[in-house]
Formats: sequence, structure tokens, C-alpha cells
Amino acid sequence: MLRYLLDTSIVSIPTWKQPNPHVVEHLIELGPHCAIASPIWHELTFGCKRLPKGKRRTALEAYLRDVVHSFPILPYDEAAADWHGTERARLEKAGRPAPFVDGQIAAIAVIHNLTLDTANDRDFANFSNLSVENWTNPRRRPRRSTSP
Repeated sequence: MLRYLLDTSIVSIPTWKQPNPHVVEHLIELGPHCAIASPIWHELTFGCKRLPKGKRRTALEAYLRDVVHSFPILPYDEAAADWHGTERARLEKAGRPAPFVDGQIAAIAVIHNLTLDTANDRDFANFSNLSVENWTNPRRRPRRSTSP
């Protein structure tokens, strides 16, 4: 059963020279319960393909193919677009517009009732009914936004 939607900031941590051990531990333990959103897959492949050909790009292509692509990739579909449009209008009226792709990611998490795991939890703080965790900090508690 899926429980978590992984943000780009979490999925990319294992590729660092010194990966955050808390994130790696969570990915190993909870990987079977994780998915990524189609906008995340786009960000990851775009970032990889922008690199010049070489060892780094080859290693990242292998990581995406062998590790990240093993997670289910959830689409930005009609239900997500409907939630996103409603939420985007609410946030604009409140004077707190959010980046479009963050709204897509939040929408996919909400409609699938998944907790969004990100190292950038503040980027998602204004979305309503979105459960967010930050695995980079073992002391940070999960948060569910309840904005109207």
C-alpha cells in the first residue's frame, strides 16, 4: 500500500557525495510504500539530460533507471488538475501564490491520500489538506496543513 509521495529533493539525496543517513534509512525501510509524481520524474530526467555526457550523467541515468523508476509514477490527471485549480485560486486570492509544479505535486499527493516527503517542507506549507514530512531532520514532526 502506498503511503508516501517523494519529492525531487528526497529522491536526489542518495546521489550526493555524503547522503543524509536519515533519508537513506527511510528510503530503505519505506521504499515499498513510496511513489513519485510525474512532475518529479520530469524534473529528474530534465536535470540529468542537461548534464554533459560523462561519468556523472551515466551514473545518474543508471540511478534513475534502476532505482527511481522502480517507484510507481503517479500521473497529473483530471482529479489532480481539478484540486490544483481550486487550490491555486484559493492561494492567489489569499495573496500566497505557489509555483505551478509545487501545486501539481501537492495535488497528486492529496488526491492519492499520500504524505509528501520533501526537504523543502516550507514550499508546501500553504496547501490545504496536505500531509508533509521532512526526512532530512529526524526531529521534525509530520505536518498536515488545514488551510481552508
